[in-house]
Amino acid sequence: MRKMIIAGLGAVLAVGMAGLAMAAAAQKSVTGNLEDTFCYNVVGAHGPSHAQCALKCAQKGIPVGLVEKGTEKMYILLPPKDEQALPGDVLKNMEKEVTVTGRSYSKGGVEFLTVDSVK
Repeated sequence: MRKMIIAGLGAVLAVGMAGLAMAAAAQKSVTGNLEDTFCYNVVGAHGPSHAQCALKCAQKGIPVGLVEKGTEKMYILLPPKDEQALPGDVLKNMEKEVTVTGRSYSKGGVEFLTVDSVK
């Protein structure tokens, strides 16, 4: 009887933790500018005159960030699934204002957003 109660409590705890994990990955839309994270953070380069450099950096594997409009909050963009590249709509819109919709994650003080759509 005691083992069944402990197993039941374990199952309830596991379901609760799964719910928290899913809440952390809530669907979210963020409007902001697409930036290559190296030049934006290290050199301070951004804007329309930096678009070609940002595209080259992104094509070479520098992570792409989305700086939320009206804030300095940056989301590191991730593909919708493992072992995929970022959608082409991200690369063709480097240094432009877009709205990205995807799943939001936060870990170690870093904000991430999967790219399900770009408008």
